Amino acid sequence: MRRRKIRVRKYSDSNRPTIHFVVNYRESGKVRKRRGGKFIETGEVKVIRKRSFFETKEQANSFAAFKNAELKRNGVEGAEFPTSLRIMAQECKDRLSAYGKTLKDATEFFVRHLAASEKSCTAVQLINELVATKKADGASKRHVDDLDSRLNIFARKFDDQPVATITSAELDDWLRSLNVSPITRNHYRVLLVLAFNFAVRRGYATDNPAEKTAKAKEPKTDIGILTVTQAARLLESATPDMLPYIAIGLLAGLRRAEIERLDWSEIDFDDRLIKVTAEKSKTAQKRFVTMQPNLREWLLPVRKHKGRVTSEDFNKQFVAARVAAGIDEWPDNALRHSFASYHLAHFKNASSTALELGHHDSRITFAHYRELVRPKDAERYWNIRPAKAEEKVVQMAHA
Repeated sequence: MRRRKIRVRKYSDSNRPTIHFVVNYRESGKVRKRRGGKFIETGEVKVIRKRSFFETKEQANSFAAFKNAELKRNGVEGAEFPTSLRIMAQECKDRLSAYGKTLKDATEFFVRHLAASEKSCTAVQLINELVATKKADGASKRHVDDLDSRLNIFARKFDDQPVATITSAELDDWLRSLNVSPITRNHYRVLLVLAFNFAVRRGYATDNPAEKTAKAKEPKTDIGILTVTQAARLLESATPDMLPYIAIGLLAGLRRAEIERLDWSEIDFDDRLIKVTAEKSKTAQKRFVTMQPNLREWLLPVRKHKGRVTSEDFNKQFVAARVAAGIDEWPDNALRHSFASYHLAHFKNASSTALELGHHDSRITFAHYRELVRPKDAERYWNIRPAKAEEKVVQMAHA
């Protein structure tokens, strides 16, 4: 294909008597249109015709030679690409190369960001959609309530800006501003990651800034459990209405929320099984928990055919039972932790203990639910039984 050559042409204009030569050429540039008596750049870029004027032929020839050399070196497309844009493109290319990215990568990323920003929603809208979706997908009420409660605190804080514009630094600052424990802060972070993953899937954001936020360092503390004597005294001190909660917590290991939702009809005294339905489980998965012989003995005198296992004034009765048992310091999650520790020490089967607890992995049981227990104490624990007329619950001489 024959290459176009830029030439010098004579020029004559009575209004410009000193100008004798002109060079016509093409170059990319921004389109200008007249608006209100002024020329304004529209932002559109295309190849436009240009003319440069000269007083002498030498000046014109020199300019034409430069443009022809440029045309030969870069081709028609290069010659018609403005020098300022070429310099800008080279600078951007050099800066991106340090990260292994190209101008095309940067353009596609920024265009996606702009598109997401235009489509984005507010934080309140995002959380409302997420909660509604979780409900429709059958998530447990506890999980939905947790999302609704915690994430709406985030939504109220960031509702004045599109979700796509929220940065990791802003989320980090907000998480650190919460007056909560490291464990609770990390729980908020997990929910934020979930929310922004939902935003990315919906096209409201291009990436998940929550994944880049810092995790709070959780202090390593000993797992607290009750001694055999404390467990026995607690069972002895419980009222008939309070006894099922304490016994099931200590001897079956159900979570507090699972016991509060448990119905007597879900306790099978013949097959010695407690059914935890998916709707009442934290993990939204149903499971059977074995009713150990001593648990069955504690429940039989107070059993009912149907109705909630826990009473309405549960908290008041629970505090009274603790005081009566002489337990001043109450370890966190003491009933469930005690079950896990004594069950593992006695039955020596981590998978079985994890299954009873509703864990998918026995490593969770070891990391968060187990305290070291001597085998002889574990044996005594699973022999804590209701006192006969002349007997105590456990023989304190062995405590």
